[in-house]
Amino acid sequence: MISAVRFVAERFPRSAKYNPDWALASISGSANALWMSEWLASVLGLQPGMRVLDLGCGRAVSSIFLHREYSLQASATDLWFSASENLRRIQDAGVKNGVFPIHADARSLPFATEFFDAVVCIDCFPYFGTDDLYLNYLARFVKASGQVGIAGAGLTREIEGSPPQHLGAWWTQDLWCLHSADWWRRHWERTGILDVEVADTMPDGWKLWLEWHKVIAPENQVEHCCPVNVLLTSDN
Repeated sequence: MISAVRFVAERFPRSAKYNPDWALASISGSANALWMSEWLASVLGLQPGMRVLDLGCGRAVSSIFLHREYSLQASATDLWFSASENLRRIQDAGVKNGVFPIHADARSLPFATEFFDAVVCIDCFPYFGTDDLYLNYLARFVKASGQVGIAGAGLTREIEGSPPQHLGAWWTQDLWCLHSADWWRRHWERTGILDVEVADTMPDGWKLWLEWHKVIAPENQVEHCCPVNVLLTSDN
């Protein structure tokens, strides 16, 4: 049995309140969605009653967390995970009046223009957001005074040329979508669509990522030896 202590980090007091068994059962990727949601929320001006698009929500953990902690309305939107399955999880969490599961592609969103006060995206934005035109598409769904924030795996600095030798056993071609916080700042600022207020890397984020991986994938020795993942966030 996994010790609950492994799920507690002093910098994430809100996340520490959640049952570790529930967190484990709700995993949809490599990241700790609770930790990253709390970190991202710390730089966003989330207020009760806001309409928030949780883009690529996986099993809706981040949506449930944001609704409970900030009393906002979250549209839990994902392509790969069933909206019906997420609805059951949302109902079990007792938040069906504030979290709404939606099945949709990030490139074909079924929302009205300027419908949301904010967009958040946890650990999946690089898989579609590096497209030069995507931010222009996404921004249409956010009010003029709204915010866009992302958090997920990234690099501390850009890789020039081939990946370092010590990453050879782990690096695959799809990982070229990973970038540094500085890269994301440039990528967004040059569009003129948003004013980027924060673009940074979590202090010792790679250590937290590694500890989390040791819990959820203890057999993955390759990635445990290549802890290049860090967290980043940008918002307007």
